[in-house]
Amino acid sequence: MKTKYLKINSSDNVAVAIDNLKAGDNILIDNQPLVLNDDIPAGHKFALKDFTEGEAVIKYGYPIGHATEAKKRGDWMNENNIQTNLSGLLDYTYQPVDASLDIAKEALYFKGYRRKNGDVGIRNEIWIVPTVGCVNGIANQLCKGLKKETLCQGVDDIVAYPHNYGCSQLGDDHENTKKILRDLVLHPNAGAVLVVGLGCENNQPDAFREFLGDYDTERIKFMVTQQVPGDEYEEGMKLLRELYVVASHDVRSAIPLNELRVGLKCGGSDGFSGITANPLLGMFSDFLVAQGGTSVLTEVPEMFGAETILMNRCRNEALFSKTVKLINDFKQYFLSHGEPVGENPSPGNKAGGISTLEEKALGCTQKCGKSYVEGVMSYGERLQVKGLNLLSAPGNDLVASTALASCGCHMVLFTTGRGTPFGTFVPTMKISTNSLLAQNKPTWIDFNAGIILEDEPMEETCKRFIDYVIRVASGELVNNEKKGYKEIAIFKTGVTL
Repeated sequence: MKTKYLKINSSDNVAVAIDNLKAGDNILIDNQPLVLNDDIPAGHKFALKDFTEGEAVIKYGYPIGHATEAKKRGDWMNENNIQTNLSGLLDYTYQPVDASLDIAKEALYFKGYRRKNGDVGIRNEIWIVPTVGCVNGIANQLCKGLKKETLCQGVDDIVAYPHNYGCSQLGDDHENTKKILRDLVLHPNAGAVLVVGLGCENNQPDAFREFLGDYDTERIKFMVTQQVPGDEYEEGMKLLRELYVVASHDVRSAIPLNELRVGLKCGGSDGFSGITANPLLGMFSDFLVAQGGTSVLTEVPEMFGAETILMNRCRNEALFSKTVKLINDFKQYFLSHGEPVGENPSPGNKAGGISTLEEKALGCTQKCGKSYVEGVMSYGERLQVKGLNLLSAPGNDLVASTALASCGCHMVLFTTGRGTPFGTFVPTMKISTNSLLAQNKPTWIDFNAGIILEDEPMEETCKRFIDYVIRVASGELVNNEKKGYKEIAIFKTGVTL
């Protein structure tokens, strides 16, 4: 390992321990000796100057909060002595910056499935999608039945996606359920879909069918269980067998990389997230955008404190205004429930070295690199433009990952410092921020960015990462797929009847 500590930006007044440091350790930083007053866990911060109460704490070149008490040079700086500067709604001014990319285009391809409507999928799966939670059991039984008959031969997987909604919902909740289920049914990673309804739910199957718009009737079929005169299981299996015959004949072909769409997500972040895995995704995102591809950043509450960086990279003032609305609408959502906008870092975040939401946000937003923002989407909306897009969704891992997949992303690139096994309905690739996590959880972690802390330049890591993403897009399974960890979660904000 090159160093046991790191000062990220020249204007920072705290540094990060790369390894566990001990009280009394004498280190040299900025060509000045510094004696540590406390044990500093890996990923955590220590003071590079004496702080007075209320003084700004600077990391990544930006304030991450203020000191709540006087601290000495060499002290451990953490959530017990740093407090957020975030409050309520803010007014913003568009101050555009040049976000042009100087990255060469390369003739790169992956092997995907070209669909009838011209769209592309990276998986060819059969999905059973309930319109309402009342038929979850039937959907699960049908999934097991088709798997038993076919052993998934000729398709990549057969999956049911149960959920709790589709009835007893009003307003935005009802619309959100319809949108996410629509996006799921129309997603190109599905070679065929059976939509299973009950018949008396709010999300009426006939109305939902119209909500889909134009769709391939050979590959998307409906069954309304209350309208089946006999055994709904047998009727469902009959429909699934028909869908299986169609999907099992699909083959992969060469697809230009400019048609790849990836979601950018982090969860269980630690003090290394903004140093290794998130900047790696940022470098990859810029590369993909330069090739003509698409990346999507969400987790709006985890933009608070770094939002102006994104706003000023908006391609035009109209996108800037949409981004301001994206941020302030989510802040208003917090405030309407009597919750502060800055109460975000989880216990795991804090244990990993993140003290405030600003610190988390400045690491989180690095996942989208330095390119222009080309699109801003509401929750449940589907991608319309290529390049970097922002998407409205909360920070919750499964809700946000579902939203990324629903907008049209082929896979979710998920950085983590603490580790998590989950996955949504598209491949959910886990990138570890540190090597210890990758070593301890090899059945969770797909790619180790912790090597950046050791002896590999980020450019070399990114080259390996590009190759790996292309292999996954071409059919190589990630761990959540190998384990069968595939779920959806729909954002709920209102009452349940």
